[in-house]
Amino acid sequence: MATLDHPDLEDLDLVTVLQALGDPVRLEIVRQIAASGERACGTFDLGISKATRSHHLRLLREAGVTRTVPEGTRRIVSLREEDLEARFPGLLSSVLAGAPPVVSR
Repeated sequence: MATLDHPDLEDLDLVTVLQALGDPVRLEIVRQIAASGERACGTFDLGISKATRSHHLRLLREAGVTRTVPEGTRRIVSLREEDLEARFPGLLSSVLAGAPPVVSR
């Protein structure tokens, strides 16, 4: 299985990170990971297609918000909390604290 590209810490860009976090679906993905820790890509309950979910997960990874690691036939996604805190102190916690509550599906 091919390795996935992730931006290095010094390449994390504030505008790109904010754009990734600005989408409601991507913000919900980040909320779910923050609440439960790392998880497999297919375990997110988002009410969207697999292709759309993959698209959103890719954008979060490319922005440097998440890290995706292949594990057998699954891909495990985690937040890059330490990297984001080092580069943009308080950003992730502020975004998660200020985000409106999730509406049940």
